Amino acid sequence: MTAEAIDDISPLTGQYAERLDAPNPALPLGTPRGLDELVADGQVRPSAALLEEALTRFGTIGLQTRRRTVERLIADDGITYGAGTDAGGPRPWQLDPLPFILDAAEWATLERGLEQRARLLDALFRDLVGPNRLLTERIIPAEIIAAHPGFLLPAHGITPPTTRAIPATATDLARTPDGWTVVSDRTQSPSGAGYAMANRRIIARAMEGIHRKANLRRLRGWFDLVQIGIHDAAPPTVEDVPRVVLLTPGPGSETAFDQGMLSTLLGHPLAQSDDLVMRGGRLWLRTMGRLEAVDVVLRRVDANWCDSLDLLASSRLGVPGLVAAARRGTVAVVNPLRAAILENPGLFPFQDAIARTLLGEELQLSVPDTWWCGDATSRQHVLANLGRLIIKPLARSRGEHHLLGWQLSTAQQAELADRIQAEPWSWVGQEPITTSTAPLVTAHGLQPRNIVLRAFGMAVGETYHFLPGGLARIASAPDAFSVTNASGASAKDVWVLDGDDATPARVDLAALARARTMPSATRLPGLTPRTASNLYWLGRYAERAEVAARLLLVADNLVEDHHTRSGTPGHAAMQVVLEAISAVTTALPGFTGSDAEARLADPLPVLEKLLLDERVAGGVAHGVQKASSTALQVREVLSMNTPSVLSRLQRVLAEAREEESIPVQLTSERILDSLLALAGITAESLVRDATWAFLDAGRRMERAQSIVRLLRNTIAITRSPVVEGQVVEAVLRVGDSLITHRRRQAAGVGPAQPAASALDILVVDSTNPRSVAFQLDHLAAALAHAPDIALTERLQELRRSVREVDVDALIGGERLDLVDTLIGLEQELRAFSDAMESTHFSSQAPQSSFAVAELSGGRR
Repeated sequence: MTAEAIDDISPLTGQYAERLDAPNPALPLGTPRGLDELVADGQVRPSAALLEEALTRFGTIGLQTRRRTVERLIADDGITYGAGTDAGGPRPWQLDPLPFILDAAEWATLERGLEQRARLLDALFRDLVGPNRLLTERIIPAEIIAAHPGFLLPAHGITPPTTRAIPATATDLARTPDGWTVVSDRTQSPSGAGYAMANRRIIARAMEGIHRKANLRRLRGWFDLVQIGIHDAAPPTVEDVPRVVLLTPGPGSETAFDQGMLSTLLGHPLAQSDDLVMRGGRLWLRTMGRLEAVDVVLRRVDANWCDSLDLLASSRLGVPGLVAAARRGTVAVVNPLRAAILENPGLFPFQDAIARTLLGEELQLSVPDTWWCGDATSRQHVLANLGRLIIKPLARSRGEHHLLGWQLSTAQQAELADRIQAEPWSWVGQEPITTSTAPLVTAHGLQPRNIVLRAFGMAVGETYHFLPGGLARIASAPDAFSVTNASGASAKDVWVLDGDDATPARVDLAALARARTMPSATRLPGLTPRTASNLYWLGRYAERAEVAARLLLVADNLVEDHHTRSGTPGHAAMQVVLEAISAVTTALPGFTGSDAEARLADPLPVLEKLLLDERVAGGVAHGVQKASSTALQVREVLSMNTPSVLSRLQRVLAEAREEESIPVQLTSERILDSLLALAGITAESLVRDATWAFLDAGRRMERAQSIVRLLRNTIAITRSPVVEGQVVEAVLRVGDSLITHRRRQAAGVGPAQPAASALDILVVDSTNPRSVAFQLDHLAAALAHAPDIALTERLQELRRSVREVDVDALIGGERLDLVDTLIGLEQELRAFSDAMESTHFSSQAPQSSFAVAELSGGRR
C-alpha cells in the first residue's frame, strides 16, 4: 500500500502531473490488526479520548450523517482531485469525518525525526550537486545517481540557496509496531498541504462540537512560515519583497485544487507557461500592460518539463531558458530542478551510512529493508525472494510502477527476473511492512483500515518547520494493499493535540513574527491575460445562464396560461417569446427553423432541454457548467464563497433531473436565486481592482448584447396593440423592469406607448441596472482598471450612440429603423468585445528554443 505521489503522464496534456496516489508501496500485505489508533502496546492512547467521545456522541447513524455532511461541504467548497479529462472530469475529494489524532508527545517525537530527515535530505542534495563526497568515498554507488533521470545533468551548475538547498519537504510515513517508518520522500514538488488545510476547514464544520472542544495545534501559522521560507530562497540580489509565482501545469492537473488553495493561502499568483516569458536573461510575468520580474518560482511542474530549451524539447508546460536563468542566479526555483534525485529508492539501503557521514547522527526514523540490485549479493537476495518482495524501479518518471512479487505469476516473475538481470542498477527490492490502522466510517459502520501520513516541512533560515499533522490517507478496503485515489482511498484530517511540553522544533516565534511583518511591496501583482480572460468569460457565462433562466421562467408561465388557447392574443405573445428564446440564446433545438411548428405545438420538452441539458449551448445548464469550469481556472482570485454558490446551482439542476415531471418555473426561480447570489458576491465581496473589473465587464457585455437581441426579436416587430401589450410585459419581466414600467405608466412619466416605454427603460435609461446604457456606463468604470486609449474612445462613442437613441422616432410605423438600430448596436457590441479581447487577452506565440537562446547568449 502507498500514499506516494508520482509523476505520471496525464491523459489530457501528455505531461508529467503530480499525483497523490502512486503505486510505490512499502506497506503491509494482509489484514489490519485492529483499531491501532486507539490502542498501542495494550494501552489506550492519550489521543483516544476525543475519538472515543465522537464515537459515543454520534454513534453509527450519526457518523454516517456526518459523512454525508462532509460530502456536501466538499461539493460546496469545490474540492476535487483528478485530471480534467478523467471520466466525468475531476472527482470529488474523499474525506472521512473522523480525524486521525496524534497526541503532543507522539507528534513531538515524530517532528524531531522529520527535522533530522529534512536536514539529511538537504545535506545529501548539497553533496550530490557539490563536493560529491559520498560518491568519491564510495559510500553510495555512482550508478544509483547516474541511472536516475532526476539528476538532470543539463541543470548542473545552479547554485542552491545559501540557507537550505531543499526548502520544501514532504515525507510519507507509516506507523508500525516499532514506531514511525519512512515510506518515501517527496522533494520534486511536494503537494498536498492545500488539501490538508481544506480537510481542516471541512471537519471543523462537520464535527464542530468535537473540534471546538479539542485543544489542537492550528495550521495557518505554518503557511506564514512557508511564505518567509519562499522569500528566503530568493536570489541574494533581491532587495525588496520577492515576486513569487506558482508554476502550474494548469487546471487539467490532478492536484489543481491543491495548487489553487496554496495560491490562495500564500497570495502568490498561479502561472502557466503562457503567463511567463524570458527577456534579457530574466523571467517575467506577463500582466495587463506590463511585464513583472519574477524572483522565485514555486513549481508544481516536474523538472524535466520546466524548460524546453535545456530539458524536454517537446514540453509546453515550462519556460524556455529557465535553467539558464536559474544558473545565472536571476531566479530561484523551489524546489531545485534536480531535487527529484532524493526520491530515489536506491538510496534507502545506504541511508544509515549517509546520515553518519553527513550529519554524524543515527537515523531517528527507520526505512523499510531495501536491497539495491546493482550489488551482486543484494540482487541474489531479491531474485531468491521475488515472490514476497516489492520490486521498484529507481525512477518513477520512466513510466514504471512498483510490482508486488506475490501477485505475479510464475511466468511474470521469470520475466521480471530477466529484466533485473539485464539492468540490475535500475531496480530495488523492498520488504513489506506492517502498519497500524484507523477507523473509517462506511455504509456498514466503522471498519479498520490501513493508514499512511504525509508530513510537510519548510525551511526558514536553517530550521525546518512542519505542518502540525499533515495529510492522512486511509485505505478503502480491508485487504487493500495500496492506499491510492484509484482504489478509492479517503483522506483524514490530522489533529495534533497541543501540549505543555514545547520542543525546540515546534515553533519559531521569531520566524513567525518575521513572516507577518514583511516589508510592503509597492504594488500588487497584475492579472495575467489568461486570468483576465477567464474572469471576463466567467461573468459572461453566469449572465448568459441568468438570461436563459429568466426567458424560460417567463416562457413557461405563458405556456402554462395560453398553450391550449390557440388564436388568442396570449397564445400569440407566447409564440413570440418562444421564438425569441432561440434568437437570444442561439440554443438548438429552438423554436425557429425546421420542425419549429411541431416544437411550438409541444414546447415543454424543448424548455426542459434548454433548462437541464448541459450539451445545449446557450441553455441554462450549459451556462452553469461553463461558469463552473471557468471559475475552477481562477479560483485563487475569487471569493471563497463562490464555489458554494456554483455547487448549489449544480445541485438544483441535478435535483430537477430526478423529478418525474420537471418543474421548469420552480427550477428557474431556484437557479435565479443562486445566480443573483453569485452576482452579489461580485458586487459586495470583491475589491474594486482588475479582478472585479474583468468579471464585471463580462457580465455587462453579455447583458447588453442579450437585451439588444431580445428587443430586436420582440418589440421591434409591429403587432396588434393587444398582442404587443402582452409581449412588452413579457419582455419587461425578462428584463426585471416590469414594476418600473407600471409605476411610470401610472404616474404619466416617460413614453405613454408600452413599446416605447420598454425601449426607453431597457436601452436609454442609465439609472436602470438592466438597461444597455447602464451596462456601458459600468463597463467604462470597470475598464478604467485596465486603461487603453483606443478602447476608451471606442466605448465613449458607443455610449454616445445609445444616449442619442430617439425612442419616439424609432417606435413608430413599421419600425424598420428600430430593427436597423438594434442590429447595428449588437454588431458594435460584438466588435467592441472582440477588440477588448485582442487588446487584453492575447496569448503569446509558442516560445521557440532558438528565440530564448538568443536572449540568453546568442546561440542558435
